[in-house]
Amino acid sequence: MPTDLEQELKQTRPFKSPHEEAFVGLQRTAALLEHAIETLLKPSGVTATQYNVLRILRGAGEQGLCRSEVGQRMVRRVPDVTRLLDRLEETGLIARTRGGEDRRYVSTTITPKGLETLAAIDEVIPPFLEQHMGALDAEQLQSLTSLLSILRRAHA
Repeated sequence: MPTDLEQELKQTRPFKSPHEEAFVGLQRTAALLEHAIETLLKPSGVTATQYNVLRILRGAGEQGLCRSEVGQRMVRRVPDVTRLLDRLEETGLIARTRGGEDRRYVSTTITPKGLETLAAIDEVIPPFLEQHMGALDAEQLQSLTSLLSILRRAHA
């Protein structure tokens, strides 16, 4: 009897192992959720990656962060953080300033326009999360969070 995932993917052969099925299931679920968040964010004019950067910079406060610190805090690593920040700066959502003593240090901060954009997105995120994560109860969400943490620690 094919599993739900095998049926969903119209797979004609079973997975070779539970590891493979779990991995493909995780990838499939992540892809569906990523598409959903990109669709949600499209009217705001930012991508999920840009949204992540704006959230990081809002959390950093007025002092901001340098490029490498932003890159280290991102949910999904990107190969060119500088270009990502360039695009956000061009749209007026972030600002970059050179440091006082060390002119090589460039601090990145979120602008008032960036904060306004995040405030608008903050309004639609709770219903989005309820819609897309609401199939799990509190205990299941905690279990999922714990299991994902175990996998991340194994690859740290």
